Amino acid sequence: MDLGLNGRTVIVTGATGGLGEPIARRFAAEGADVAVTYHDAADAAAKLAADLGGRAFRFELGDPASARDLVEGVLAWTGRVDVLVNNAVRWGSAAPDHTAGFESAPDDLWLRVLRDNIEGAVALTRLVTPHMRERGWGRLVHVSSSIASHGMAGGEYYGAAKAALSGFNRSAAFSLGSSGDILTNVVSPGLTRTRTNTHITETLPEAYLDTIPLARLLTAEEIAAPVVFLASAANTGITGQVIAVDGGM
Repeated sequence: MDLGLNGRTVIVTGATGGLGEPIARRFAAEGADVAVTYHDAADAAAKLAADLGGRAFRFELGDPASARDLVEGVLAWTGRVDVLVNNAVRWGSAAPDHTAGFESAPDDLWLRVLRDNIEGAVALTRLVTPHMRERGWGRLVHVSSSIASHGMAGGEYYGAAKAALSGFNRSAAFSLGSSGDILTNVVSPGLTRTRTNTHITETLPEAYLDTIPLARLLTAEEIAAPVVFLASAANTGITGQVIAVDGGM
């Protein structure tokens, strides 16, 4: 299937992570010009960008100046932004010890998790959508988490931010859809096998797998496939949705 991504410019935030890299590679395989972003892993991002024939950009989630620099840098490179994949996340050093109760988290920590994960994604979306409206074409895919719908002790603030992202996505679909062929969706993975979380996935009890209809964890590549489809020209009618990609949990 021709996904209509050849020559389009795609931003993948958090591209050096366990989900981000397979997503970026799949876009590049479709002929897209891929802007990969990183936070600390500059060398890994530079290597990935070289492998893909793309460009690497530093991006600090939750920093409006960093978001502006990213978009300006991509526009200077290709002159366009066709697709944004909001994949970067603010994890866990800010997550509370759930055994002590989520209310024990210091204010600066829980607020950072909450604000960066929702405000960072919304701010970057606000910067790219004018360029999509001008061209009358664009795709947004926000990578969420099953924590937003299923819950998890210790995931209170992260889950709240991802749930808010779903609400933003739903309303944005109405505004963007009236401006042309501009679609926005959320992909919500469950626990997924990636190259960065083997310390978790390799020690799961069998009872956990029994809760999944497929009786296995999906791989990062299995998450990347629907992300790229939703972000492609082959997707002509799916917008404003939260797509669970979790093996049927």
